[in-house]
Amino acid sequence: MSPGYRTAVRTGLPHATVVVDHFHVVQLANKMLNLVRRRTTATLRGRRGRAGHPEWKARRRLLRNREDLTDTQFSTLWNQLIGTGDIGMTLLTAWIAKEKLRDLLARARTTDRHRTGHLRWKFLTWCADCDIPEVRTIDRWWPEIQAFIATGHSNAKSEGINRMIKLAARAAHGFRNPTNQRLRTRCVTTRRAQGHLHPA
Repeated sequence: MSPGYRTAVRTGLPHATVVVDHFHVVQLANKMLNLVRRRTTATLRGRRGRAGHPEWKARRRLLRNREDLTDTQFSTLWNQLIGTGDIGMTLLTAWIAKEKLRDLLARARTTDRHRTGHLRWKFLTWCADCDIPEVRTIDRWWPEIQAFIATGHSNAKSEGINRMIKLAARAAHGFRNPTNQRLRTRCVTTRRAQGHLHPA
């Protein structure tokens, strides 16, 4: 959400609670990791990353979740970055911040407030101690993140429907009239209508 859009929401709906979607929060965290990697490499190496650099080889695995990495992959990632020195330590610090944020987001809609508060404290303490400017940008979104943790509301359904509408328009190479567009959109987004697309 851009600052202008956020201001418009605050002005038009002053009593509404703005909630940031957890998918976009994790996406923001992954962008933060890329920014940290590029800045750190450019600062300490004096140039952009090359294919032979360990941090460049690890760039894809840094964007993956911890549970999606095998023990071998995690050990390789950890050892490669540790051996890189300051660059690797900075990247690992940012990656751990991302994982702590994901642990916190996973507590949405849960009733264990003590556990949620503990994970929040761990995440905020880590961000305060890591001294990485990119990590601190998440603080600007903290009220919206906290609202998601408290309510669990998400726009995932509307995002999915919007994606299906765009795919239908792309497959049709555009629509010539609004009637066909409405009909096709209804067919691809309504479960009851989806059954009518099959001859059986």
